[in-house]
Amino acid sequence: MVNTPLPSALPGLWERASGAPRRKLVSWEGKARSQGRCGRERGIHPQGAGQAEVFCPGPLGKRLGVLGADRKRGSRRLSLSSFRRSRRQQIRLRVDPKDREKRFRPATAAVSAARKVQRRHARPPGPRLASRLENAGSSEAASAHLTFATIMLCPWRVKLKLLLATVTLVFLISWLYLFMDGCSLMLPPCFGEQSRQYLDREALASQVRKMEEENQQLKLQLSHSQAQEETLGRMDFNQQGLQFIKEQEGRSNYTGCLKQRTVQKCELLHVAIVCAGYNASRDVVTLVKSILFHRKNPLHFHLITDSVARQILQTVFQTWMVPSVQVSFYNADDLKPDISWIPNKHYSGIYGLMKLTLTKALPSDLSKVIVLDTDITFATDIAELWAIFGKFSDKQVIGLVENQSDWYLGNLWKNHKPWPALDRGFNTGVILLLLERLRHLGWEQMWRVTAEQELMNMLSTSLADQDIFNAVIKQKPALVYRLPCFWNVQLSDHTRSEQCYTEVSDLKVIHWNSPKKLRVKNKHVEFFRNLYLTFLEYDGNLLRRELFGCASLPSGQLQQALEELDEDDPCYDFRRQSLIQHRVHLFFLQYDFSGSADEIDVTLIAQLSMDRLQMLEAICKHWTGPISLALYMSDAEAQQFLRYAQASEVLSNRRNVAYHIVYKEGQFYPVNFLRNMALKNAQTSHVFLMDIDFLPMYGLYDYLRSSIMQLELPSKKVALIVPAFETLHYRLNFPKSKAELLTMLDMGSLYTFRYHVWPQGHAPTDYAKWRTATVPYQVEWQPQFEPYVVVRRDCPLYDQRFVGFGWNKVSHIMELDAQEYELLVLPNAFMIHMPHAPSFDISKFRQSTSYRNCLQTLREEFHQDLSRKYGAAALKYLTAERSL
Repeated sequence: MVNTPLPSALPGLWERASGAPRRKLVSWEGKARSQGRCGRERGIHPQGAGQAEVFCPGPLGKRLGVLGADRKRGSRRLSLSSFRRSRRQQIRLRVDPKDREKRFRPATAAVSAARKVQRRHARPPGPRLASRLENAGSSEAASAHLTFATIMLCPWRVKLKLLLATVTLVFLISWLYLFMDGCSLMLPPCFGEQSRQYLDREALASQVRKMEEENQQLKLQLSHSQAQEETLGRMDFNQQGLQFIKEQEGRSNYTGCLKQRTVQKCELLHVAIVCAGYNASRDVVTLVKSILFHRKNPLHFHLITDSVARQILQTVFQTWMVPSVQVSFYNADDLKPDISWIPNKHYSGIYGLMKLTLTKALPSDLSKVIVLDTDITFATDIAELWAIFGKFSDKQVIGLVENQSDWYLGNLWKNHKPWPALDRGFNTGVILLLLERLRHLGWEQMWRVTAEQELMNMLSTSLADQDIFNAVIKQKPALVYRLPCFWNVQLSDHTRSEQCYTEVSDLKVIHWNSPKKLRVKNKHVEFFRNLYLTFLEYDGNLLRRELFGCASLPSGQLQQALEELDEDDPCYDFRRQSLIQHRVHLFFLQYDFSGSADEIDVTLIAQLSMDRLQMLEAICKHWTGPISLALYMSDAEAQQFLRYAQASEVLSNRRNVAYHIVYKEGQFYPVNFLRNMALKNAQTSHVFLMDIDFLPMYGLYDYLRSSIMQLELPSKKVALIVPAFETLHYRLNFPKSKAELLTMLDMGSLYTFRYHVWPQGHAPTDYAKWRTATVPYQVEWQPQFEPYVVVRRDCPLYDQRFVGFGWNKVSHIMELDAQEYELLVLPNAFMIHMPHAPSFDISKFRQSTSYRNCLQTLREEFHQDLSRKYGAAALKYLTAERSL
């Protein structure tokens, strides 16, 4: 572009237009060119006393130079009438160095625009402008005036052209839109063959996208093909978790898994569990709670147990009475010969190998089953796991989750040599077994041959059945179906379990497969522990809910009896409480009793609730023999008791104390139900029927055993009475002999039991005679007599209609007398009642008239039943009652 320099006559015009004195024209072309800034451009500098700016148009013309005599800061406003008429921005010249660059741009733009107009639109000037040119007297002045004329005439012409161009463009766009039916001008051309091909490609791409969306929906609804399953089965554990997340991307909860074949509403689900011992039985109850909490289908539990676990769990399920739940037991001793030849280092012992024999142990008509370890906690409906059976291929028979530790990689320590496994191996805490196919494949022979081959090198198993399962799968990988890892989140140390979940709702099954159990090291162990404790302390009575729409077993006699009760009866609550079938967990802690049933031995029988728990340690110090206790507690209180017993040095060292948990239900304390529960589970020839708030004398256990043998009681109906005393002091120097007790009795430190409140309850013991007696003496039954006695284990049970306070022991002694038991008082035995706060039931008895009236009604009904049961011999009890 060629720049036309402004003529030298321009300063004269500038001076006349602005009223400033004539100044010298300064050419800056040479200086700017020497500095490489302005090219061939020229600047104008009107010198004078004031300050001025130097214009340097061009690519680099943004620098503002300041010249002048005084160079002081200030500002001067210059305006041209021609610029006003063209409505351009007024030029404001400032000499502040900080604002030079900012304020130079408008003036530079104006000069550049003037030069362009001069070159492109040079026209003759008007009459007035021509006269000015003549006055200028030179060609340079004429040229300058011509430039200003061009500047003044330019704006309205440019605006006119812009307006015409805009109208033309709008017309063309509208015509193209109507002609091409909305074809966008921004897309490729819409004319001719190219446009047709473009439209065809777009239509084809849209159809392909639509088909892909439909295929994706079908994939979510249909099960994966065999090829997809095998590909998924070969994925690494980490890749499997990431792939699952990608497949669920865009959903609110990515574990809203791929849709599986739904389980029918009332389809029966089968679950197999191997359980042995006292501790494992507690774990099974927690596992079953978590399953029942989420379940929506009928369940059939298949329990392979030893004799201890069978007794415990059979009572648990019988008293639990959960609708639509069936339980079958299988004797683990019958399966031991099949696996006892396998050396096993695992802490589970021989029972850790039992799952290998399930094809033989379970019924032959059972086609599939879910197998679970006892240390499993469910966080979802087990039917979701059952539905995965529908995804098995024709060759797959075992569903397992990949092992989440590095055990089978053999890099945990130096010289670590695990059993052979496919990739990382599989964990057998959760197994899906197609039993029918396994039997057809000869599973028993398959695992046996593999175990024999590997034991030649490995010598023993380290992880029980899991090692053998992995060895078989290593040889036949087509047998396994890989379950997503959230179906067995393994919480042992150093596992990759964190990759199985990102949200709380992602969890399906939690596996406490570390020997440390709840003390395992894990990033989220507190959350998992709280989830486990939720089910551990959950009220199991709330799980007795019906499955509406599913057939259930007909209601039993107990349910019918409850339905026949009259709710308008004033004693309805008493009658209902006596009919309640309480949920019972026998032998809550480990119990070891080495004696035989034929040997003469005595078990202390008592019942208690949480508020009498502090008496246990003292009783264990006074009584060294076996003890059978029934504890009335809620599920949460039972766990508190468990922690208390395990932390107590006295209780933890005793293995001959049986704790039977009776779970709370109803508003009255079922005292006689508790006594019967403890009595029925005693394992000695004789029992000592005592209350928990008494302390027996030191050595009483040995004294009772010797007295029973001396009196030859095993062949007689005899009830040995232990005299009862009481103290009002919480701290008591317990007497070590009868002589010390008599001294304390004379000093007023001790009293005969309830002498000031209920003297008729123990007066027939004849304490005056007992002071000097040296041999057992016989006493007769009297009304309201309720001593504490030692009897044979086959004695009559307590009458369970008496709940709360009142007549619970009186009725039992009455029935012993009706069965012609001889009442003998032991001369050198005693027990002392320790003070405590009154129970809730005795407070209701004292304050409520209706409570006492109902108790009287129950007493009359008991007399009637006793008369029907024992005939005329029982009439004396009714007569004695009426004489009071």
